[in-house]
Amino acid sequence: MRSTPVPANYKWIALSNTTLGVLIATMDASIVIISLPAIFRGIGLDPLAPGNIGYLLWMILGYLLVSAVLVVVLGRLGDMFGRVKIYNLGFLIFAAASIALSLDPLTGGGGALWLILWRIVQAFGGSMLTANSAAILTDAFPSRQRGMALGINQITALAGQFLGLLAGGLLAVIDWRAVFWVSVPISVTGTIWSYLSLRETASGRRGRIDWWGNITFAGGAGVLLAGITYGIQPYGGDATGWGNPMVLAGLFGGVFLLALFCFIETRVEEPMFQLALFKVRAFAAGNIAALLTAIARGGLQFMLIIWLQGIWLPLHGYDFEDTPLWAGIFMLPLTCGFLIAGPVSGYLSDRFGARLFSTTGLLLVAASFFGLLLLPVDFDYTLFALLLLLNGLGQGMFSSPNTSSIMGSVPPEYRGVASGMRSTFQNSGTALSIGVFFSLMVSGLAAKLPTTLSSGLQGQGVPAGTAHQVASLPPVSTLFATFLGNNPIQHLLAPTGVLDRVSTAQRHALTGHRFFPQLVSGPFHHGLAIVFSVAAGMALVSAVASVLRGRHQRDDGQSTSKKDEKGKPAWRKARSS
Repeated sequence: MRSTPVPANYKWIALSNTTLGVLIATMDASIVIISLPAIFRGIGLDPLAPGNIGYLLWMILGYLLVSAVLVVVLGRLGDMFGRVKIYNLGFLIFAAASIALSLDPLTGGGGALWLILWRIVQAFGGSMLTANSAAILTDAFPSRQRGMALGINQITALAGQFLGLLAGGLLAVIDWRAVFWVSVPISVTGTIWSYLSLRETASGRRGRIDWWGNITFAGGAGVLLAGITYGIQPYGGDATGWGNPMVLAGLFGGVFLLALFCFIETRVEEPMFQLALFKVRAFAAGNIAALLTAIARGGLQFMLIIWLQGIWLPLHGYDFEDTPLWAGIFMLPLTCGFLIAGPVSGYLSDRFGARLFSTTGLLLVAASFFGLLLLPVDFDYTLFALLLLLNGLGQGMFSSPNTSSIMGSVPPEYRGVASGMRSTFQNSGTALSIGVFFSLMVSGLAAKLPTTLSSGLQGQGVPAGTAHQVASLPPVSTLFATFLGNNPIQHLLAPTGVLDRVSTAQRHALTGHRFFPQLVSGPFHHGLAIVFSVAAGMALVSAVASVLRGRHQRDDGQSTSKKDEKGKPAWRKARSS
């Protein structure tokens, strides 16, 4: 790849374009979560009916799985063939997929498959954007401004995950297709702009594609994350599916393929995944911290949605059907924290180093989790909003300096693959969080929910047999019902016909705003305490990793690695010799 002359203001052009790219890519990763009820109503499909739960899971997780698996490959291709070239192609693919999604001509299962498959194509384009955006900025900006630029880019990406929740809620009220329409003008404009304005500013060399490395990594990561995803579904008489032979096969098979991948990467001349980069302490510590923080952040996102939609908003008079939109609105302090702290900490870390800000930010994140643990289920919103703001500020303080530290710690010729590796850890953490925290929550609910639900239903005139039958249903069904903005009791009892046989007063009580939230608040808080305790622990471990990154020095635009006497990076010496 050949570098070309660029205008004096090019770095700002690169920042604005790549920030738009990662914003739309991350927004579309989460925009369907809040709008799923409208989407499934639009295509005429009940996602909670037997046999349809797979559509629901893949609608949420298909995009995340593709993003987690492909970013390293696409970052490596950027190093080989040009970061801007791969980035521009990603914008084009993303725009085409956005148009196809907005034109879904099918209904029922066919309509769901159309959306899932084109979401996967869209994720492929989005992965091209996120895999190369940080490398493009690292090439374009001098080291004294790099933290600020990467901070804006990274925080925009994180904020996009939560802005997607708000946008999905607002647009779904208008029309379910509007959830996909919004991406079309933005992605088309971004595609034209990127092709006209972005230039290759880094020199590099073509190389050979590591086919076996690509195959084993994509297969291993995909199978492992899919196994974790299906682990949250009930199996037999268990509340979760961790005993399912297919899930176990996915977990062990994925680990085996990833181990084989690591072996291959130490033997090939031009590996896709530069394992030797982990000899750079700032790179290794930064990625470990990023992975654990992404898991904690993903758990926070989904638990807050369930907490707000299933309990707090109904208790405060909001209809279940309206809770998806209002959940996005009430979570805005978290996004505000990202947007405030990200650019500021990125700018300051350019002058004072990444370790102080990243570590302090993670300690604030852990403190916010402990604060959320102390809140009652029916909390005072002011205190809740302050804790969300604190969490957002902490994550903003961590993410910008951490990204700058990771990207500044590697030689320029490996910035594309380093950016992809960083994105892989972050995206994998988000996907892992769903399996980890949903399983923790389901396990917590399974311990107390059946007894509480059965006695509560019988207290409102539901026959004991029906109450026991409903209470024995997997807790994940109840979680998904609240997650989709459905009235949980109506969803659980409608198939039994009991609502037509109880008195009018009992029916109103059962399906009202307060019965279900008050009934499950105790079991839910038990599960929530487990989830937030684990998340706080992950944040503290991340803080330790951040401290261990060391004091990293970099010179402007040059490799930060020590060189041997032949001019090769020291971390390459062992393999080169």
